Parts: sequence; C-alpha cells; structure tokens
Amino acid sequence: MDHKKMGDDIVRLVGGEANINGLVHCATRLRFDLKDSKKAERETLEKHDGIITVVESGGQFQVVIGSNVAHVYAEIMKNRDFEGDSSPSTDSTGEKTSVLSKVFEIISGSFSPLIPAMAGSGMLKALLTVLTMLGWMSDTSDTYLILSAAGNAVFYFLPIFLGITLGMKLKANPYVAGVIGAALMEPNFTGLMDKGSDVSFLGIPVVMMNYSASVFPIFISISIYAVLDKLLKKIILKDLQLFLVPMIALMIMVPLSAMAFGPFGTTVGDWISSGVTWLIGVSGILSGIVLGGFMTFMVVFGLHWGFTPITIQNIGVGGDPIEAMAAAAVFAQIGVAFGIFLKAKKNKTLRTLAGSTSLTGLLAGVTEPIVYGLILRYKRVIPIVVIAGAIGGAINGHFGVKMTAYVFHNIFAIPVYTPTVVYVIAIACSFAVAAVLTVMFGYESKTKDTASDKNELASSTSAERSIEELPVVPEIKTTETKTTEIKKEQIYSPITGKAVALSTINDPAFSTGAMGKGLAIIPEIGEVVAPVDGVVTSLFPTGHAIGLTTNAGTEILIHIGINTVALKGKHFNPVVQEGDIVRQGDLLIQFEIDKIKEAGYETVTPVIVTLTQQEVDVFETTQEHVQKNDVLLTLVV
Repeated sequence: MDHKKMGDDIVRLVGGEANINGLVHCATRLRFDLKDSKKAERETLEKHDGIITVVESGGQFQVVIGSNVAHVYAEIMKNRDFEGDSSPSTDSTGEKTSVLSKVFEIISGSFSPLIPAMAGSGMLKALLTVLTMLGWMSDTSDTYLILSAAGNAVFYFLPIFLGITLGMKLKANPYVAGVIGAALMEPNFTGLMDKGSDVSFLGIPVVMMNYSASVFPIFISISIYAVLDKLLKKIILKDLQLFLVPMIALMIMVPLSAMAFGPFGTTVGDWISSGVTWLIGVSGILSGIVLGGFMTFMVVFGLHWGFTPITIQNIGVGGDPIEAMAAAAVFAQIGVAFGIFLKAKKNKTLRTLAGSTSLTGLLAGVTEPIVYGLILRYKRVIPIVVIAGAIGGAINGHFGVKMTAYVFHNIFAIPVYTPTVVYVIAIACSFAVAAVLTVMFGYESKTKDTASDKNELASSTSAERSIEELPVVPEIKTTETKTTEIKKEQIYSPITGKAVALSTINDPAFSTGAMGKGLAIIPEIGEVVAPVDGVVTSLFPTGHAIGLTTNAGTEILIHIGINTVALKGKHFNPVVQEGDIVRQGDLLIQFEIDKIKEAGYETVTPVIVTLTQQEVDVFETTQEHVQKNDVLLTLVV
C-alpha cells in the first residue's frame, strides 16, 4: 500500500486542506475535524482501496483504515499543519452541534492521541503479570520495577497528558494546560497531604487529594482554563502575552484546581463510579447483557467514549467492571468473523477478509474491520453478535470480573482481568456462540446453493434475460465423471454515449480499479436506465449515483460524473427510490449534461461491478459507441 498516495487521496476527498480544522488518529481510524463535512465525498472514500468505511460520530468525520492508520496519518501530517478553531457549537454550514455531541467530541479528541501509549502500557503490565505468575521474574527485582515504571507512568501522570491533549482540543496553550496538571503532581504539592486537613491558600482551606490517574478534575480545570486563556488574550497587550498570559493563568488556575475544581471533579467521578458499581451490583447479569450485547453499536455511534473517564477512574481504585463486560462484545465480533470464514468456502475474497480480521481481532483486539467490513455489511449476523456478546457480558457481570489495566481486548491481555478463569470462560462462550450461530444460520439474507440457483433461474423470466447458460463443457473423465457448467451474466449499457476505459478517468478511486471492474461512458443523452433486472439497493441523496443488485446477487454502481456530489443534487432528477424493483431498460435518473459541464464537472459515468456472489471474470464490450440496452459487460463464472 502506498501510504503517501492514500493520505493525499483522503485529504482531497474530505474537502482538501482548507476544509480541515484538525486531525488525530486512534488505533484504526483517522479522526478529522472538518469545517464542512458536506464537502467530503463520503461514498468515494468508502469505495477507496484500503478504506474500510467512513463514520460521522461525536462531531468527527472518521475514516476507518485499520492497522495501517499510523503510517497514513504520518504521511498526511508531513509538511502539513492543520490549524483552526473547532470549539464553536456550529460548523461552517450553520448547522448546530448538540451539547452531547460536543462533549463526546472533546472526550474522544482528548483520549485518542493517548490510546497507543495507554494500550502499550497496559499490555506491558499484562506481560509483567504473566512473568511474575510463572515465577520468571520477582516483583521486587530492579528489572521488574523499571519495567513497572514504564507501564505505570502514563496512568500515574495522566493529568499531565490529558492537560496537553485537552489544551490542543480546546485551542488553548497545551503546554500551559499540561503544567496545570503537573502542578497537582509536583512533590511540594503532594507533600502537603502529610499535613492532613491543615492546608490553606491565602487563608482559604484546601482539601488535599491524590490526583494521580484522575480524569474528571483535569477535564474541569482545563475547560475553565481554555475560557480564561481566550479572555486574557483579549485584554492583555500582544507584546506582553508571551509571559503574562501563562503566568496569570497559572496563578489563577492551579490554586482554583486545588481548592475547587480538583475536589469537585474527584467527587463527581466517585459519584459516577459508585453509581455504575451500584447498578452492576443490583443486577450484574442485566448490566452485562446490555454492555456485552450492545457495546458493538455504542462504538459505531461513538457513545463508548462516555465510559472512558469512568473506566480510567475505576482502574485507579482497583479495577473496572465496565470494560470487562464490554470485552464480550469484542470476542463475539471475532466469533462472527471466524464463522463467516468457515461458512464462505466458495467466496475466496470474503473468506480471506474474514480470516485476516479474525486473526487481527484475537491478537490485537482491533475489530473495526470486522464491524464495518462484515457485521454492518451482512446484517443477518447483527442479532448473532448481540446474543453472543450478551451471554459473555452476563457471565462477567454476574461474577464481578474487572479489568485492572487499560488494554485492548485480545488474548494477550487476559492476565489483567480478574477472576481470570471466569473471564476466559465468558469470552470463550461469546466467541463460540457467535461462530456456531453464524455457521448454522449463515451470514446472508438468502443462502443459495447451485441447485436452487438453477431452479430459480428456470422459473424466473427476469433472470433468464440477464443470465444465460453457455453450452456444457465436455465431460472431464477422472475417477468420477463430472460435468462443469459455465455461467455468464450480462450487464447492459445504462447510458447512450462513448465507451472508455476506467483507466482514463481523472479519479484514482475509479481509474485504479479500487472500486471494482467495469467501463465508463461519456454520455450523449441525460438518461440512466436500469442495466439489469434487479433491485435499487442504494440511491445517493444527491441523485448523482445509484446502486443496484441483480437477481443473481451482483452489485452494480453507476456514478454520473466525477466529483458531482459537490452539486448537492442540482441537475439530477431520480425517478426511482431505494427498494424499487426494476426491469432492464427502466428509467432510473434524468440529468442535465450541459448544466453539469457549465458548473465545471466532467460527465463521464463509470459503470462498476462492485460485488458478486462468487469470483467472476469481467469482459468489456469492444464497441466504441454504445446505445442504452447494448451489452456493456459480460460476467463469466
């Protein structure tokens, strides 16, 4: 994979550098803060080779890539510096962002840069736990203590790191924000705890607390500091701001954090953690069912970030039950992928995807490729992942399993969960149930074998028009006589115009074949007709692109023009809707060729075969000029 080219493509397709306020990445996705998300060409991004899917959640435009995300991010950030204020509650389109979305955006944007450090540190702690359990290392040895320091540092000094990332997110000076967090960890300050309740600032009593590994106090303090920083910059002369703004900010914020924000934030965090613990105590089984069964979809919508501060808080005081229950969802996802791997014997491409994502999930705990590439694609498995996750979550919830270090949920992290045996049983159940149910009930809404396909074709006049059986190939004699049949499916031209190769299109998503095989047509008449008998499975709101699925299960995309999504529906008039059953030759979309060209856009229209039920060869017409209803592509199985 060319990470530089992919990064350049992504920047261009999200609207260019001018449309980007900020960019961070987590384990699997690029998280863009865009000025106007409508400028992003979402459907083109989703079809780009190497991109799993695109998600808009928590105020972020997220491009899910997978394990290569760090390399792509590094290439994007070379010689680029995304600036801008993302703090307002409205974007450039004037659309208001909800308070809840803004809160999730701030939380996710603050924790995302720290996740690699936290996950790596957590796995190091898991490794040390294994080494001491096996007796290969003493927990009093110098080696253990040095490695333990490496594993504990990010959590102990979390207020400092969060101060920096929060400062960046809120557009305040991140290093001054980090100093505010560091002040609460400085030896002179922590030494005051030895004085007990006899601590004051200018005669005002100060309640001393331990802020290591704390989350809520620093969130409150830096949120207030961000407002103060902007206020000070408005009233202090620019020539004096370099030293005067941070000096005054520190003089105000550190005492206020010690006297008010710190104790208040700690108390709020304790209340929330106690509330969650109480709820789990009331019914660990019910809590486990909810978290284990539905955490997959909380992640999709970005709601899981609301649990992160609570999780960190709980780990700091002995262990977190939330992530232990949620871990069942991860192994249910892996089980579904493994079940598809076992089931999809005839589809080598799908089998490879399912197998590789299963392995990635087990070894690294990264399951976004499973969620977006398999579960949301094959919706039949959604109830399966819910049931399997709920079973494992209920077991962990009932027996009070806790996660004692922040890790990704994978097989190497097992030692950080306690009681370990119960946790292993729970995740094994989730994995096994998901895999078995997927194999038993399948992953597609309709499972067809060769015999049923032949019967269906024989009785369906519409299928007879799009699929023709060629003469039977002569028998090949082996120890057993078998007859091999060759099938072909014809895709008719949806447009009248000049046929050109995809490689000539000025768009790498099409020209490289990343979106699929096919041909393009330079239209002469502004009409798109159905190239097959089938169903309209997707119709973009802008009317510039339509997807159909043939009666044989082949998925086809017709994309009118290049970058015409930017026209926002102008000059396009769809006459069908998603879910409509169409016959080959039925009118689908009308469009105004001249006005599209006047707006500065090319009208060349790719006709792409994006997915088939099994591997096929695609043969293109040799005609330079095609009329609608002429044979354009022939698919041979």
